[in-house]
Amino acid sequence: MFKNMSPKEKSEAKWGLAFVAPTMIGLIVLNFYPIVNTIYQSFCKTGDFGRGNTFVGLANYQRVIQNPETWQSLLNTIKYAVIEVPFGIIIALILAVLLNKKIAGRSVYRTIFFLPMVCAPAAVAMVWKWLYNTQFGLLNNILHTKVAWISDPKIAWISIGVIGVWSIIGYNMVLFLSGLQEIPGDYYEAADIDGASELRQFFSITIPLLSPTTFFIVQTRIIGALTIFDLMFMVMDKTNVALKKVQSIVYLFYQYAFTNGNKGYGATLVVVLLIFILILTWILQQVEKKVVYQN
Repeated sequence: MFKNMSPKEKSEAKWGLAFVAPTMIGLIVLNFYPIVNTIYQSFCKTGDFGRGNTFVGLANYQRVIQNPETWQSLLNTIKYAVIEVPFGIIIALILAVLLNKKIAGRSVYRTIFFLPMVCAPAAVAMVWKWLYNTQFGLLNNILHTKVAWISDPKIAWISIGVIGVWSIIGYNMVLFLSGLQEIPGDYYEAADIDGASELRQFFSITIPLLSPTTFFIVQTRIIGALTIFDLMFMVMDKTNVALKKVQSIVYLFYQYAFTNGNKGYGATLVVVLLIFILILTWILQQVEKKVVYQN
């Protein structure tokens, strides 16, 4: 590697390797090794009394595919993503456009909308559980109803989705703001001269030129929604009758791997989810080439 380098180049290369080494070691230890180990675990069964792993081939995959609970959890995860992703993006885009204008208190409003991102998930869960409480919750008191927001299987997944939208709006909004500030103002000035309304400018200038940012957010939020766990874990109690209709596939993995101690089956669930996400990401990448604005 260093054969054809001068002493100065060798010194620079060594210092460069020294600086990137901590990051590379961190990636190997915290990312690459867990992925490889998870795939290996998916072909194994935990030995009796937790002693080692027993190779069982594709038996775990067969069980996962045949288990209706797997497909129900995957459906729950997709239903959550259907709520969180589009609504979180649309609302964030509207807020970003409004807060990109010169208005009084703009920085304050940006901070307020971003606050949910810096709140502790446990605190968020406690507040929303109180809001949704059937007997004493703020929502039922305001609406004068007795709706079981998070314990009715028919609407619990929607209630969880609302929390997800509320939690992610600030993050999406900041990304949209950065994208909006990259759009040259000349386009809008020319549109004003031509007499285009703000609504026409939004659909003819803002949306097309913001498409790279929008597509990035869409992809990352789909992946984030499909791997949701902490929100459901903290909001939905284990005794909740609606849990089966709400739990995500990562929540199901947690139950099997850490509660039941069946790490092989749990790892298989994660690998199946990974394959699903990879296929979906590939499809999105193909769509991106056709619909995203290219400079």
